[in-house]
Amino acid sequence: MSRDDTVNRGSRLRRRVHRRASAPAGPPRPPGPASAARQPNRQTAPVTDLDEAPDAALEDESLEGRARPALDLLIWDAPNIDMTLSTVIGARPTAASRPRFDAIASWFVDGAGNPGAPDAPEVEACVFANIPPVVGTLQRWVEALRSFGFAVFARPKTQPDDDIDQDMLDHIAVRQHSHRLRRLVVFSGDGRNFAEPLEELVRQGTQVTVVAFSEVAGYAIGSDLLEFIDIEDVPGAFAVPLDRVRLDALPPDGAWLRPTRSLREFVSSYARRNG
Repeated sequence: MSRDDTVNRGSRLRRRVHRRASAPAGPPRPPGPASAARQPNRQTAPVTDLDEAPDAALEDESLEGRARPALDLLIWDAPNIDMTLSTVIGARPTAASRPRFDAIASWFVDGAGNPGAPDAPEVEACVFANIPPVVGTLQRWVEALRSFGFAVFARPKTQPDDDIDQDMLDHIAVRQHSHRLRRLVVFSGDGRNFAEPLEELVRQGTQVTVVAFSEVAGYAIGSDLLEFIDIEDVPGAFAVPLDRVRLDALPPDGAWLRPTRSLREFVSSYARRNG
């Protein structure tokens, strides 16, 4: 593959110019003296300049005399999953209704196959999160994620339009340069951000799976290229079944869907708005 082909492939995921890609400590490397020398033992890592990533990846190939290693990558869009979870259950999530990242990590790694196989891919799971000025219990949540093997990209949210949408696309692009992206699993219902880039990855040969709530993931369900899995179908993802009725999994005799607010409450608010 030529250098131009490598650069062009990653550029399709880029939507903005002069952004810095969210690559935690660069590409994941197998343990060993060389790896240890390159990565200092720090709790945080700088982001990687996306414009330099293609050159760095090509330099790695020539210096190490090997093809780019295969990689299975998981991307978790925390703001989107939190928001859509609240939507589908009609309430603020509690500890019992939040996803279990230990079970999700196990499911993802199992999907990578036998780690002892000659062609076994490296695996990496990344959670992208906005951090409000008042951190609260988020510090414990982040530390729990890290203990499960997840890298966490945390961006301060100081303005309403601060988001991590481009950071996720940047990181996928970085991994395209540093590795042969074999499988990509994206936990997000955000079709505006992901639909076109993910379908392009499938055309380039990456297996792409979108995991989200079926109520809000029409972009993936309706795609001829993307595989879709409802997040509640991931084994052990929730400690108890969520209080939701999935139209794609109705009981044979049908089901009643309760109103999410009282009729009188709605009419009162409607009258105030249109008074």
